[in-house]
Amino acid sequence: MANKPLMEITDVAEAIRWQADHSEEANAPCTARVIRAELALLDGKTATGRRMANWQGLSLEDALPLRVAAGFHYLFLSGEEKRLEPVYAGLTTDQKTIDRIVSELAQMYDTRLMPWLDSPPQTNEAGRSASIMAGLLWLSQQLGPRFELNEIGASAGVNTMMERYHYDLGGVCTGPQRTPMQIKPEWRGTPPPQSEVEISSIRGCDIAPVDLSDPERALRLKSYVWADAQERMARIDAAISLASTNPPDLVQQDAGDFVEEMLAAPQEPGVIRVLYHSVMWQYLPQATRERISRMMEAAAAQATAEKPLAWIRLETNRATFRHELSLRYWPGHANWVMLGEAHPHGAWVNWTGGA
Repeated sequence: MANKPLMEITDVAEAIRWQADHSEEANAPCTARVIRAELALLDGKTATGRRMANWQGLSLEDALPLRVAAGFHYLFLSGEEKRLEPVYAGLTTDQKTIDRIVSELAQMYDTRLMPWLDSPPQTNEAGRSASIMAGLLWLSQQLGPRFELNEIGASAGVNTMMERYHYDLGGVCTGPQRTPMQIKPEWRGTPPPQSEVEISSIRGCDIAPVDLSDPERALRLKSYVWADAQERMARIDAAISLASTNPPDLVQQDAGDFVEEMLAAPQEPGVIRVLYHSVMWQYLPQATRERISRMMEAAAAQATAEKPLAWIRLETNRATFRHELSLRYWPGHANWVMLGEAHPHGAWVNWTGGA
């Protein structure tokens, strides 16, 4: 595995082991044990296990282990199945015992678990918006404080509501103070610039958006949150509360079509048009990635000081699996500027500020 880029892993067992180890390193040992127990499903005794074992494609990039783990977590959160409760609580830690529980549940709920393999995780995580906001603070110093934000892969639109969140980024505070969503990651490195950020508009798209006002769909979204991460659960609940009073501006649309329409729309002078996304690029078809890149390059050639364009991303480095914050902007810096790295769920940000 040392000589193979992580995202090129196809062997399902290897992907499961890697994802379990990664979850443990990310302070989610209970989830890691459930993921590791998925190895026991590859014996072919269930339709879910057979489909996993015969997975066609890049099993780690497809987040196959996390799809299945979310299905088990859903059974627990729905109140339908409590056998994993001591596992998620960290009371049961013996791996053989957990293997047995997971195998029993897979046999009992085989037809219920199978559909979880149909789509990648809807990992909407408000904590990731800390990195996006830090990028906006940095960009404000380069181009100005007013922004038109456009998010692709927005899922339920949790980060399409980031203008409603309060941030404490290494002591640099921004956003409304009276809000149920308080974002304060562990900050590593110097603070981001103490700049002004004015979000004039914010909208997003997803190929299969989640309506947070629907209790069943909201529960499905919560199922993708690792059971160990109680702070993440609290943030999802805060997002559900905010969306219930004022839903995010979210459309069901292909990311490429959304970007095309975004770039064709009139742009207000003095407002920076921003495309942003977090931990979703790997799930886009290669053709869509290339299309978006071509369109952004073409639009960049037309950007002016009066109508600037920027691209902010918090995405997985396919070689290292580190989550990197980087941006480009026009006119100005056509190359990607690396601003830092972040915990996959926003627990910490390691800010380098382009140094």
